[in-house]
Amino acid sequence: MKQSVLLLLTFFCFFGYTQELYFPPTSGSTWETLPPESLNWCPEKIDLLNTFLDENNTKAFILLKDGKIVIESYFDEHTMSAPWYWASAGKTITAFMTGIAQQEGHLSIDEPTVNYLGVGWTSCLPAEELAITIENQLAMTSGLDDGVADPTCTSSNCLECLATPGTRWAYHNAPYTLLDQVIEDATASTLNNYTTQKLKTPTGMSGTFLAIENNNVFFSNARSMARFGLLMLNDGNWDGNQIMTDTNYFNQMVTPSQSLNEAYGYLWWLNGSATFMVPGIQTVFNGPLFPNAPEDTYAALGKDGQFLNVVPSQNMVWIRMGEDPSNLPVPFLLNDQIWTFINDLECELNTIEITKQTIQITPNPASKFISVKAIDEIKKIDVFSAQGQLIKSQTVNKNEFTLNLTFYASGLYFVKVHYTTGKTTVRKIVKE
Repeated sequence: MKQSVLLLLTFFCFFGYTQELYFPPTSGSTWETLPPESLNWCPEKIDLLNTFLDENNTKAFILLKDGKIVIESYFDEHTMSAPWYWASAGKTITAFMTGIAQQEGHLSIDEPTVNYLGVGWTSCLPAEELAITIENQLAMTSGLDDGVADPTCTSSNCLECLATPGTRWAYHNAPYTLLDQVIEDATASTLNNYTTQKLKTPTGMSGTFLAIENNNVFFSNARSMARFGLLMLNDGNWDGNQIMTDTNYFNQMVTPSQSLNEAYGYLWWLNGSATFMVPGIQTVFNGPLFPNAPEDTYAALGKDGQFLNVVPSQNMVWIRMGEDPSNLPVPFLLNDQIWTFINDLECELNTIEITKQTIQITPNPASKFISVKAIDEIKKIDVFSAQGQLIKSQTVNKNEFTLNLTFYASGLYFVKVHYTTGKTTVRKIVKE
């Protein structure tokens, strides 16, 4: 037992693992990585996750632990800089910006929406319209009828009162979309300008809202979505800059906003509740939203599988962008299926041994060749990228060998050495 504990401590110290949050610079593409081995995650199982993602029309997947990138994968010729739509996952940006507008005194979510959209923004009776607040729009409890011919239509003739605000939960796009107009009226700024000034510039996010039919859809690259998740993970604070100072509103966003649908905050989906509702129907289902995810997970979810998962208990954020054949407004099942692969990434710790005496790797960093010498006979070596993808596997069957790095791109790699004794060693190498 003492030996196992010592090996585990040595392993984590070697890679400098820490639970403090890292924040990437707000400009440039620099973003520190955390090797999957430092979490005891098997590269082979990461390959299985990537295969599942690829087979399910994924464009981009990023997983952060303590703010650092552990997995970053792109598929179908998608790239790090390529923009992609957030669909309804972008609702969470609107929720965040509503909170910023409130903390700056531009609005109060307790106010009637009519204060900003004007009398007659619905086809309801004046008293009914006056009862709808900004908070009702955030919580999807406006009482407006989502069963109209086009629930995305924001014209007054499409907005019909069905229930008293706060007494009926329904996933209704139109009242949400009109929150953007509320923000613009309250701040005397366009939604894009206000978002850039208050959110994107302080965090290094890129992206923009584009009007598509009746909707305002946010587009950005995958890392920008990950940045937003990291900001949320740190309670609205970016590397010491408290962007959202209204802690009460932040907590309201990510806790149940009403008792009708316990799995919904302010445009965020919440795991771990006893019951939940889904878009399009009024049925209440038993159980958590994502049975395979940690209970404290909260998520931004959008059509075609645009996912942003935040897990405070694990200091983890992961995002998925892409397409999905189910064509559901919110594909809960796919999100939960990805969690089954994440939960299965761990390896057995007792197969790993790292000591300075067993192996020498020189020079390191290197530009062309690295020499590997060990006391025990080496059976084979595996080389992994910083994202955990297997690049090379080579049989050795001797105590030393030379690794040719000539055709490798500059950057960080990991060499896993398999001994004939059955033990392994993982070492970090840098190609200049």
